[in-house]
Amino acid sequence: MAANTGQSSPDDAWLATLDEEVLEPELPIIDPHHHLWVRNGYTYLMPELASDLASGHNVVATVYAECHSMYRPDGPEAQRSLGETEFVRGQAAMSASGGFGATRACDVMFGNVDLTQGAAVESLLEQHLEASGGGFRGVRLSSGWHADPQISNVGDRSGLLVDSAVNEAISVVDRMGLSLDCWLYHTQLDEVAQLADTHPELTIILNHVGSPILGGPYRGKNDEVFAEWHAAILRVSERQNVYVKLGAMPIRMPSYGGDRTLPPSSEEVATAWRPWMETCIEAFGPARSMYESNFPVQKRWCSYQVCWNAFKRISASASASEKGDLFAGAAARAYRIERFQ
Repeated sequence: MAANTGQSSPDDAWLATLDEEVLEPELPIIDPHHHLWVRNGYTYLMPELASDLASGHNVVATVYAECHSMYRPDGPEAQRSLGETEFVRGQAAMSASGGFGATRACDVMFGNVDLTQGAAVESLLEQHLEASGGGFRGVRLSSGWHADPQISNVGDRSGLLVDSAVNEAISVVDRMGLSLDCWLYHTQLDEVAQLADTHPELTIILNHVGSPILGGPYRGKNDEVFAEWHAAILRVSERQNVYVKLGAMPIRMPSYGGDRTLPPSSEEVATAWRPWMETCIEAFGPARSMYESNFPVQKRWCSYQVCWNAFKRISASASASEKGDLFAGAAARAYRIERFQ
């Protein structure tokens, strides 16, 4: 059986060929970033998530990350993302019933709203808060953009984080006590620093270690990219209102090229991720750093069991207090998950 690292959907049978002993099985975990969807013929909803959560780690809660899933099919364009929030509320209720294990999956969430609306976004945010039943914690601005056509852009143009209308909307997000997740590329990290200076009371959560680009025009330039990314990460980390999520690296760094009979072990994964994640932990400190699964995207490369074992290997020398922050505490504070603070 060959690895599916170039495919769009996970290969569950391939992942099942590797079973590891779970490290530190009692360590409480809040997974602050996962998705649910039916996409490209692959279904990942509560039953599939529950199966991964049952792989041996002590995941006490999860945070749902918006992914344009289950939008309303009609109605005003700006309100269609309410369908995702309504969907997550239903998935959270399924989890809370106890029928899918002890984890409070989708305990809270962050959604998607069009921040280019400026101050007019307030009404839509109020609708998301109501639709969520109290679980809506913030929004994500996916602004990753690069001029090179070899790079897949997630933002529709450059400079969204410094756009005046977007900043008007972010001021509303801040005033309403919500957080802002930022997904962008390492070449844009200084925009996060500028945003944090403009909104010093806003909780900002940087996704995926700042998404270093290692493909396209940067292919074969890992050392150069690391140095550029490292300098930018240090500048962002000086802003005390910014947290960082540690994960999603294989999306930028498919280090397991070629066909493989077995998926990568947690030792291999930890070796590949360690320089990036240890840099972030040292810069932000454990109190503002949180490990993330990014499932089911990450599942194209490794299982949930292996993913969290890799994180535990990276932090093997950390103190109990530091592990408490990295695996649960930072996420509980950033997303205001009161039952775990």
